[in-house]
Amino acid sequence: MGAPKRSRLLDFVDPDPPGQAVPKQGPDPRRSHLRDLVEAAPAPSAATDDRPRPRPGVPPYHTPVFVPAHPRSVAATGTSGRPARVPFIVCELFAHPTYGTVAFAFTTPAKLVEALGEAQPWVAASIGPLAEAMDEQGVTVLLDPRVAPAEPNWRPEDLAAYAREVRR
Repeated sequence: MGAPKRSRLLDFVDPDPPGQAVPKQGPDPRRSHLRDLVEAAPAPSAATDDRPRPRPGVPPYHTPVFVPAHPRSVAATGTSGRPARVPFIVCELFAHPTYGTVAFAFTTPAKLVEALGEAQPWVAASIGPLAEAMDEQGVTVLLDPRVAPAEPNWRPEDLAAYAREVRR
């Protein structure tokens, strides 16, 4: 049985404080070259020291994964006393019938798209820090989960609306 796709994202979103003006964002950010760097990086060499290795079937700590997530920001006051936006990344959490609240992580962008749709925003992360951060919050990370077929949480028009909202 696949995991359901009911996102918990809106459970954790706080509205901006009333009456605070939010400054207009600057020009569109440049495209990140992170994926280009990851693809160009040499493959890790075989370990020759005595460090412990992961159990069979457990990915190494530094294994890159692709996590459903997107940028957010909150209204704040900058160091100059002016209204400002503080950006951060939100990992989307999902409801699971067995594990409760879970985070999904995928070993390839193609697996993420197959499970959640082509419009799903995501970030690249390392499995180790992701798992540790989620564990601190009592959240289980599911690697390459089988997801029950359903309407995607994000559609292209949702991304367009989100982009307009972020830029205001």
